Amino acid sequence: MRAGGVTEGGTTLGVKTGAWRNFRPVRDEMKCKRGCEPVAIGRLERFVADWELENGLRIPEKAEPTGKKVAVVGSGPAGLTIAAELAKKGHEVTILETLHKPGGVLVYGIPEFRLPKRIVEAEVEYVKKLGVNIMTDVIVGKTLTVDDLLEEYDAVFLGTGAGLPLLLGIPGENLAGIYSANEFLIRINLMKAYAFPEYDTPIKVGKKVAVIGGGNVAMDAARCALRLGAEEVSIVYRRSEEEMPARREEIERAREEGIRFVTLTQPVRFIGEEKVEGMECIRMELGEPDESGRRRPVPVEGSNFTMEVDQVIIAIGQRPNPLVMRTTEGLDYDRRRGIVIADSMGRTSKEGVFAGGDVTTGAATVIAAMGAGKRAAEAIDKFLRGE
Repeated sequence: MRAGGVTEGGTTLGVKTGAWRNFRPVRDEMKCKRGCEPVAIGRLERFVADWELENGLRIPEKAEPTGKKVAVVGSGPAGLTIAAELAKKGHEVTILETLHKPGGVLVYGIPEFRLPKRIVEAEVEYVKKLGVNIMTDVIVGKTLTVDDLLEEYDAVFLGTGAGLPLLLGIPGENLAGIYSANEFLIRINLMKAYAFPEYDTPIKVGKKVAVIGGGNVAMDAARCALRLGAEEVSIVYRRSEEEMPARREEIERAREEGIRFVTLTQPVRFIGEEKVEGMECIRMELGEPDESGRRRPVPVEGSNFTMEVDQVIIAIGQRPNPLVMRTTEGLDYDRRRGIVIADSMGRTSKEGVFAGGDVTTGAATVIAAMGAGKRAAEAIDKFLRGE
């Protein structure tokens, strides 16, 4: 953890200014037109955000009340952003959050050592000071529906994210000791399992842990497992390291901490009676590029081998939870990517309903979700004003 309470990667927060940023020195800042060292933009943004946090967040002036009411479903980066923007425009905004604490993926998905929770709490407090009401423990789709909200509010924004984990679908996946990365990180980050028994939620970490996947979530899960006492943690990925979707800095941090990388490897079944004791894998080789532009992994016949593991964390991606979509009549959605929007402004097929962030794209980035929230705020403001 670095001074000022930002992430090791240099992430800075600022709903009011749109200043959440991801510092990517290896990819984004590696070149300078003058041939000298690149400007560390991410770290400069971090300094500004840290300075403002330490010197007090300034609450901007709000427009005169419009009398219009907006419901924002989800309190992640898209939800917090649009709530702040609409409140500044004079609208009455209520955020409805499923969990007991607002913040969405910023609270439950990103480890404390990368994003201290006090930073998120400060941003949530800023949104509250703008006059936004936040209701927790409300499951839209069960507690009430989008149609129920439309009876009380003039517009609804859906920013429910992508919290439904993808699984491998191989034999033995139901054995004890096998987690989705979502469950693993929620237990640690939101439920404070790292402080058991001071907090109620326990979590057991094995001696030999395998994390399946090569994205940022996989790196987070692996580093958490190591911090919680695992003796050996391996990242198991079906392509080569070059094709890993994780930020290069995250990969380097994981390696520096002692994470083992097992690439060109795909699990085919988990071994054990009641609890996972091993994992049968097959070697892979890279073929022609697929639709993602990366070379497709192809199994090498007869290359099966067994890894000894006593805990597995599956981090191969997630998609939007279909609950809201299935309970909202007239809302078009795609099973994989989520809610279908007409344009970048977040308009959906249902009058008065807008959406943005991961629930419309599948799992993406914090900054992309914030951008979607800002654009949707403009569209909703025009909609409410009859423009």
